[in-house]
Amino acid sequence: MHMGVMTSGRWAQSLAVVRIILVVLIALPTSFARAGDFNDGLCAANRGDYATAMREWKPLAEEGNPNAQFNVGQLYAKGYGVKKDQQEAAEWYRRSAEQGLAQAQYNLGHMYHFGEVGKPDYAEALRLYRLAAGQGMALAQLNVGMLYEAGNGVAQSYSEAVKWYRRAASQGLAPA
Repeated sequence: MHMGVMTSGRWAQSLAVVRIILVVLIALPTSFARAGDFNDGLCAANRGDYATAMREWKPLAEEGNPNAQFNVGQLYAKGYGVKKDQQEAAEWYRRSAEQGLAQAQYNLGHMYHFGEVGKPDYAEALRLYRLAAGQGMALAQLNVGMLYEAGNGVAQSYSEAVKWYRRAASQGLAPA
């Protein structure tokens, strides 16, 4: 019995495990640093230092962080720390919404609903609101109901509107 000898198959498995561990160990400090950057951006925004928040969040947003993308969109939408730019806000919301962030789906839907990025596009607003509503967002459910009630972007249906209003109301949303 050769207890101390590794076969080539076991050696390859061990080497693969070591590589995985090294990748994780190398990535961990970067992940923690990035989480720090995001939190530093939150602290800056809470102080009203939106330029610093943008400097912290923009690189994260460009790397694909959906929360940072949403926050960058918010800064552009409100004109906090940057020149107000609804098109740029919509682009950052879109990137975040595509990754499933309900608030970004809702905000982008709102922009299409009310023509903040061109003419109103009720069908696109409805699509985005439904995505957010499917994640339980009461305001999105309310707006889906409003679109059905008005027949904007969809065939008018009072029964469908009531269904969506009830979903929003069941979460305590008073206007529903």
